[in-house]
Amino acid sequence: MGIRYYAYAFDSDQAGKALADPRTMIGPDPLADAFGLEPGFVRGVTDLRQSLPERDLLYLDKAWPYLQRLTAPRSSGSAARASYRMFEGHVTHADDGFTWQPWVRALPPHEVALIARDLEAIDDHDINAVLGGSRSSGQSLESEMAYAAAFLDRAKDFVRAAASDGRGFAYMIG
Repeated sequence: MGIRYYAYAFDSDQAGKALADPRTMIGPDPLADAFGLEPGFVRGVTDLRQSLPERDLLYLDKAWPYLQRLTAPRSSGSAARASYRMFEGHVTHADDGFTWQPWVRALPPHEVALIARDLEAIDDHDINAVLGGSRSSGQSLESEMAYAAAFLDRAKDFVRAAASDGRGFAYMIG
């Protein structure tokens, strides 16, 4: 199934609880939430619409490594973009790589506002500069860049809404 990214918004009055234990903000079955299925599904039919409103759940599928690379420090010793805080992290592999423990973090409302401003500053030029130079040109590269750009737009919308509502969010890579 692969490692995916999910973020769940929370109201400012839940920030203390979220920071103490970010996992309490993450749904019991994030993939089911993202695909509009019942938690714990084994088989089902779905129209692939999220169970939760887009203001409450951000699903980045497997685009998060692109967004992580886009916002990470450009070189050793340089600073990451403010928005890197929402993409930072890696799973911890176990059982000789057959299983993993997810990375989970909560971001309080004041950080979400900074992230929102930084995400708005990222444009197609940044995507081309960072992601375009990582491979040879061709259809595959263009497709990957379009995939990353589409999910960046989703992230911008989610974080913009959370910031305007004074909300934080907890995210999971796993």
